[in-house]
Amino acid sequence: MTETGASRHGVTQLLLRIGEGDSGAVDVLLPLLYRELRQLAGGYLRRERGSHTLQPTALVHEAYLRMVDNTRVQWKNRAHFMGVAATTMRRILVDHARAHTAEKRGGAAEKLSLDDALVASHDKSRELVAIDEALKALEQLDPLKAKIVELRFFGGLSIEETAEVTGASVATCNRHFKMAKAWLANELSKSG
Repeated sequence: MTETGASRHGVTQLLLRIGEGDSGAVDVLLPLLYRELRQLAGGYLRRERGSHTLQPTALVHEAYLRMVDNTRVQWKNRAHFMGVAATTMRRILVDHARAHTAEKRGGAAEKLSLDDALVASHDKSRELVAIDEALKALEQLDPLKAKIVELRFFGGLSIEETAEVTGASVATCNRHFKMAKAWLANELSKSG
């Protein structure tokens, strides 16, 4: 997520224009952020089940359309947009996982660990839903910690990128990520 100050300013200006209803700005924005959005989508999908029907390009486009069609959001800057993109992509994947799980009801739930939850699973869809529910519970307790986990674990962002998106320091993000990871692991162990 390295951009020059000029291109950051350009993205921010486009986001402000979108907020003002300038539909032409929507068409200009995607090419500027596409590579970053695709990397974010790829990070999410690397942790998904192998048979997932969404590809990174489709996930980017679905998330982008949801985001720019949302007239209630007043975009602050590129970091705000990327944070919302991560959240939107997670919600899309959770929706897909819920639908997939509904198709395959039955069987005993397995205990989950945050590190292994999306790697060594036979039913990643069910686990993604469980992780999403635990993350929502964390969000009620501490929204910043939940956002940091979402960006790092689901979005695959580095700690520096996460700090940029959240506006917190790298040290704070590291500390919060460790605490949130422990809290989530405890919550997920209760679900099995």
